[in-house]
Amino acid sequence: MANNVFLALDLGAESGRGLLGTVSDQKIELTEVHRFPNGPVRTGNELHWDTLRLWSEMKQALALAVKETDRLAGIGVDTWGVDFGLLARDGQLLGNPFHYRDARTNGILEKAFEIVPREKIFEQTGLQFMQLNTLFQLLAMRLQNSPLLDAAETMLLMPDLFNYWFTGRKCAEFTIATTTQAYDPRQGQWAADLIEKMGLPRRIFPEIVPTGTVLGALRSEVREETGAGDIPVICPAEHDTGAAVAAVPAVEGKSWAFLSSGTWSLMGMEVDKPVINEHALRFNFTNEGCFGGTFRFLKNILGLWLIQECRRTWEREGKSFSYDRLAKMAAEAEPFLAILNPDDPSFLAPGDMPARIAEFCQRTGQKVPTEPGQIVRVCLEGLAMSYRQTLERIEICTGRRIDVLHAVGGGIQNTQLCQWTADVLGRAVVAGPIEATATGNIAIQAIATGVLADLPTARRVIARSFEPIVYEPANSAAWEKPYKQFEQLRS
Repeated sequence: MANNVFLALDLGAESGRGLLGTVSDQKIELTEVHRFPNGPVRTGNELHWDTLRLWSEMKQALALAVKETDRLAGIGVDTWGVDFGLLARDGQLLGNPFHYRDARTNGILEKAFEIVPREKIFEQTGLQFMQLNTLFQLLAMRLQNSPLLDAAETMLLMPDLFNYWFTGRKCAEFTIATTTQAYDPRQGQWAADLIEKMGLPRRIFPEIVPTGTVLGALRSEVREETGAGDIPVICPAEHDTGAAVAAVPAVEGKSWAFLSSGTWSLMGMEVDKPVINEHALRFNFTNEGCFGGTFRFLKNILGLWLIQECRRTWEREGKSFSYDRLAKMAAEAEPFLAILNPDDPSFLAPGDMPARIAEFCQRTGQKVPTEPGQIVRVCLEGLAMSYRQTLERIEICTGRRIDVLHAVGGGIQNTQLCQWTADVLGRAVVAGPIEATATGNIAIQAIATGVLADLPTARRVIARSFEPIVYEPANSAAWEKPYKQFEQLRS
């Protein structure tokens, strides 16, 4: 294994990282070489990604990586889903990619359903309805007569855009393509009929390639700028959740679900075929791709975004709290002061989250949390109860009993949330690894280049590499009455 070091360029909604992964048949070891902030940039009333700065940071990560090792065997990019850049015929980027929380898609679902009924969209795509999905972003552009759609030759989702700048190749990797609501998971191709009915240009949807595809070598300009050699760029699971699920150290043969915990919480099961039925439609579940052509049957939950936005608001007011401090304050606060629905539409956009939480509690006739510890506790309890409802609905949709929940990602550092999740579920929560997305990214690169044999082998290596923490349920009875209130609130 002379060349067994891979670079994962892992971009999340709050930060980006470059991590080196050294892979053997016994262990994966991670080394962070670069970390940089990420987030939306407002221009007027529009919300965008700072795409060129992100591209510069990724090249900086690559330059630092090649200084660390001369054995770099691959580079893999993963990001969030749904957002995209549009390219002109000459390959130039047309405008700055929008952020999925931009307000231009407000009310777009109702307009879309006037064109194609909700049931027919779900039958073709099997995807959860969210106004931020790529299909609806493109439809909003068409309805607003955006000239960019007429000028565009190609649409590239965010990781594919960066891969194009790295290699010159235009394509869409399978897992990221499945986040768009323009992909037909049964046919394994773009949903051409749906795209046509929405009045969108079919030409902009690029070739779809399998997860693990070796795209090609770095462009000469990138090699010259970063000092890198002839290093292959490899498609991991380019959707960050797909990469995280690849890193779940699950025991073969045991029934398990996953929770990828971060800005978003994504909870589901890995299934061989998409689950498209009346239950999945009613509960608004989604089917997104995994490495090997399987699917993540899952639910998107707003996640720790609630805490992140509260923290930003308090910082603007001159009150600075670490995440550890907020977790401790939450643990000391009164339990079940109010019951929160984390997925209420009022929480989607950036802004004064504590005020929105207070307004939600007033609107639903509940006590209003006022102190930071109270607010954070209400958020965390609401998330834990949302996880239980989601798990129970997964079992209804799939007809399968789930024995254990594997939680991965940065959110598992909130040990209070992990314990409360085990309590309300009445089932064990196995937490780890924290850097699941980067670990899955690197594992898939290692499989693509023959360093690891297959995904079961990679998961066994990951299990040896990162010691999990097991949270057993305790005091589950205390959650029963609040959970019934939560179900009534959600209904």
